[in-house]
Amino acid sequence: MKVIGITGGVGAGKSEILSYIRERYNCRILLADEAAHKVKEKGQPCYEKLVALLSDEILDETGNINKVKMAEKIFSSRELLTKVNGIIHPAVKELILSAIQEERKSKIHDFFFIEAALLIEEGYLDYVDEMWYIYAREEVRRKRLKESRGYSDEKIDSIMNSQLKETDFRRYCSVVIDNSDSLTESRRQIDEKLGEYL
Repeated sequence: MKVIGITGGVGAGKSEILSYIRERYNCRILLADEAAHKVKEKGQPCYEKLVALLSDEILDETGNINKVKMAEKIFSSRELLTKVNGIIHPAVKELILSAIQEERKSKIHDFFFIEAALLIEEGYLDYVDEMWYIYAREEVRRKRLKESRGYSDEKIDSIMNSQLKETDFRRYCSVVIDNSDSLTESRRQIDEKLGEYL
């Protein structure tokens, strides 16, 4: 089984690429965002720590962590955000690493894909067999973000400026999938690459 990290800037179309891979290949896909939600659930490793840090004001009426309330609480404080990330990121990494071990043992899937915006920054290069950069030209990404998410130019600028530059993505990723144009073209690149391994 090959473990492949999928990363790229906002609006590059990582979800689109992964939904094609999910349909076509014998694989497991783990999204870091989903893992981050999981570790915050009641009874999971981060729940108590987050409530202790942010108080029970972040809970909903069922006692679960409310995403919106939590975001409001940490929005204005860089220090709190750093502390929250210090709780969540290690737990997500632990969850992902144990999932990789499970999959390697079970030998059910040909591929295990991990998707996250911060795979490179969080040191996942040490845990994946290869890293894929989903690339799309900046003007294409901007257009997608305006159309699909209704983002303003300011919001797009602030997200793009907080992410790695294209040169960094290219430096750390051994495979680049150009998702700027038609999906047919992106799919061809994926089939060609994964076909080499099967």
